[in-house]
Amino acid sequence: MFALKRIFAATALLGLVIAGVTAAPQKAEAWWHGGWCCGVHIGVWVPPVVVAPAPVYAPPPVAYYPAPPAYYAPPPPRHWIPGHYDGGYWVPGHWA
Repeated sequence: MFALKRIFAATALLGLVIAGVTAAPQKAEAWWHGGWCCGVHIGVWVPPVVVAPAPVYAPPPVAYYPAPPAYYAPPPPRHWIPGHYDGGYWVPGHWA
């Protein structure tokens, strides 16, 4: 059990060391410039390859016009219903 913890600790430490060495500042030279690969001059020149879609022209947006105000229809006309009897009861005149 204790040996397994030591192996995990050593592996973690090795990973941190590798990450530190990889992230250390280095000379900023593209690997294809002058045939350099991984810090070793191999004398092979490889051009850069860019894989991307062609640029697309998007016209400028048209002028913005706000939406017209919502249309609220006028209420339907109201009709006056004169007073009348409804089932024996008098109903006074009212608007319908």
